[in-house]
Amino acid sequence: MGRDGNKSCFACCFSTPTTSSSSSSSAIKLLFFIVPLILVSFIVFVLVPRNSTWALIYSLPPSTSAVAAAANSSEKLGAAVHAESSQQVLDLPSRVVKTVDVGGSSGEATLSDSDEVAVNRSASPPLSAVEAVTKFQELNETKEYSSLNTSITDSDSLNITINGTPNNATTSPNETIALPLKHSRQVRTKLDKVEAGLQRARSAIREAKNGSQLQDPEYVPIGPMYWDAKAFHRSYLEMEKQFKVFVYKEGEPPVFHDGPCKSIYSMEGNFIYKLDVDTKFQTKDPQKAHVFYLPFSVAKMVRFVYSRDSRDFSPIRRTVVDYINLVAQKYPYWNRSHGADHFMLACHDWGPEASFSLPYLEKNSIRALCNANTSERFNPVKDVSIPELNLITDKLTGLMGGPSASRRQILAFFAGGVHGPIRPVLLEHWEDKDEDIKVHKYLPRGVNYYDMMRNSKYCICPSGYEVASPRIVEALYNGCVPVLISKSYVAPFSDVLRWKSFSVTVSVDDIPKLKEILMNISTRQYIRMQRRVLQVRRHFEFNSPPKRYDVFHMILHSVWLRRLNVRITDDHGVVAN
Repeated sequence: MGRDGNKSCFACCFSTPTTSSSSSSSAIKLLFFIVPLILVSFIVFVLVPRNSTWALIYSLPPSTSAVAAAANSSEKLGAAVHAESSQQVLDLPSRVVKTVDVGGSSGEATLSDSDEVAVNRSASPPLSAVEAVTKFQELNETKEYSSLNTSITDSDSLNITINGTPNNATTSPNETIALPLKHSRQVRTKLDKVEAGLQRARSAIREAKNGSQLQDPEYVPIGPMYWDAKAFHRSYLEMEKQFKVFVYKEGEPPVFHDGPCKSIYSMEGNFIYKLDVDTKFQTKDPQKAHVFYLPFSVAKMVRFVYSRDSRDFSPIRRTVVDYINLVAQKYPYWNRSHGADHFMLACHDWGPEASFSLPYLEKNSIRALCNANTSERFNPVKDVSIPELNLITDKLTGLMGGPSASRRQILAFFAGGVHGPIRPVLLEHWEDKDEDIKVHKYLPRGVNYYDMMRNSKYCICPSGYEVASPRIVEALYNGCVPVLISKSYVAPFSDVLRWKSFSVTVSVDDIPKLKEILMNISTRQYIRMQRRVLQVRRHFEFNSPPKRYDVFHMILHSVWLRRLNVRITDDHGVVAN
């Protein structure tokens, strides 16, 4: 009965009463209409792509939650990048300065309450470090990064290595990433344009390292005097093409926009004057600037601010702090980077001490110093060693020249005052002790200092109270191979120049063996070194007006290289490359 009952129920479902034929016809028509509609809907659902909703959502402005979700999902992708580059960011709200250091090291300095107030006066509150990194990653998404790394190859010299290091972040094969529709990201601010230009320069320098030698009608760097001649040449040309410096106009002479031009500290005044009247690198628009110059002279501060009777250095410190507070209140650029794109220049012995007035000036800013002493916190990764020139006039007439290498009869020569820890040792062992080693405290009457240099193969350049000495440049001017005797000294332009190819380095402990060391250098090697001296001295020449590749442009180039090592955002973010 159950089986028959099922059949009856099944039959009732599809049977129609004989008395209602018209209603049966209507039901059949409705059925034929609904079934094809269902089939078509199913086909459309299966075959039509379902990414139109993603495209619509992507085109809308992202919400706060969407940005947060994107940041969380990108943490895995960015982990390899951050681990590889060890980038550090200035944590502005904190009281600790984190050094932006390309070499991988970092230093910390705790600010006092007064210093923190002095350097944190900004019209707008700074963003947190996380927000700054997020903005930086957003701006540079889908880009391949290249880095300009300055690394120390030995204790006496620096090597500029220009390597392309793409951020090859890998993703999990099980992770699904929706690709956005093709679109062009618009450059949002003038700072973005500046950073984009620097990125192009980094790429060009990286490519030049393995490319062909570039042509230049005036000078083509080539030879073992350079760590990488091709990279240096491309970097120099890129600097000429786009590097811009904004000089703060605040401040009055003689402390600001002024400096000595005819003394051992002459680089201070000459650089200030040349940059003040320069039209190629100086820009009047600070938003187009790559770096910002703080135009004060430490030598003038010592003369006009410091009281020798009191021996109190605090007036110089207050002058530096007050000036930076002034420009920080008037412009947003110091607080934007905490000084990472600002630079100072000083040849006075107290230049480093003046920079200690503000932790950010010492830790973050580019310091171009003659007294480049690593034991006094000179950092060759971000700071610039510049040569000390003792100029008598604004011309080099009579200061350059000398016979060929084969016509120089004196093995080595030194004459100068006895001060500092090294020179007494030199005079103790060699003053009037050897005919080949001419070492004098005072030159005999009638003997010309420059004539002695021109007739010597090697010119001894020991440090005095400070590590720098104008004898290094004087030796180069006169075609004499410098003999560097110092401790903790970074030679000028060591980011580009390979000093061991055209100079001799002697440790203080080896001063008694000085003659033996020099005599062991073959005549062939000496002639090579002397020829390199003649070629490389163009980078130390002072010209008025400046000429390409001279000392003025080499200082600018060293500052340019340091600027290439950091990236700055409008959101108070600084990231090391």
